[in-house]
Amino acid sequence: MMNRQKSFENPAAPALFLVPTPIGNLQEVSPRARAALEEADVIACEDTRNSGQLLKTLDIRKPLIAHHEYNASASSKGILKLLEEGKKVAVISDAGYPLISDPGSELVREAVQAGFAVVPVSGPNAALDALVASGLDPVHFMFYGFLDAKSTKRLRELEGLKSFPYTMIFYEAPHRIDKMLEDMKTVFGDRRICLARELTKLHEEFLRGTISEILEVCTDLKGEMVVVVEGCSLEDEKTLDEVVDMAMQLAAEGMKPKAAAAKACQDSGFSKNEVYQEMMRRKDKE
Repeated sequence: MMNRQKSFENPAAPALFLVPTPIGNLQEVSPRARAALEEADVIACEDTRNSGQLLKTLDIRKPLIAHHEYNASASSKGILKLLEEGKKVAVISDAGYPLISDPGSELVREAVQAGFAVVPVSGPNAALDALVASGLDPVHFMFYGFLDAKSTKRLRELEGLKSFPYTMIFYEAPHRIDKMLEDMKTVFGDRRICLARELTKLHEEFLRGTISEILEVCTDLKGEMVVVVEGCSLEDEKTLDEVVDMAMQLAAEGMKPKAAAAKACQDSGFSKNEVYQEMMRRKDKE
């Protein structure tokens, strides 16, 4: 069933407000964000201690309830009950926009299904800050968020993304940044990237260059990080026949067929298995 929402038709009606919080610089709390927090009856947040400190700094005193990835189902029911009672509820994350690599999507779905207005408030977002300052193409892009923490799963994710033609945006923690970039270089090749850290804070920094160049200096960097990566160049894409030709040549020079397939498919949109299978088909025809 179609859902049609007119956000400002009834200002007194209960509603769920999605309110972004500063990613570093407190001056980025907009008048509208402040007003939404002040008008809310209850504020749902990831960590009541972190959010309590922020609200204290802003001189806003409101009841806080925890809404995070580990209690999302249970807290969503409680928040819906508050909406049913006619309350206005603001949802915030520890930093940046709620739902963007943060919990809240289940709550929004349920609030929409129950007929309550879900109202976004514009504000800070680390991914977009990094994108527009990266020097890479911002016209078409994809926000991916965090890759898997385990290298084997991360490599599989990257394999699925290596042929994507548009700029990609990732989040990463400082203790994993070098391993993540090493895996990215293995799958994507040595592409141009921008690593942005400490956004809007005193030590804000942008590192622009190839993956290899950034790897040389990223080990001791601190702070939450955004990695903006150029997409696959369509001009450089090889056909399957071209990749298989290369693999056959490598095999003829003495490389084992599976190793030749793996080597030839690097920086292409084809997997090692499909290249190897095509090599075997060609051999069967000989």
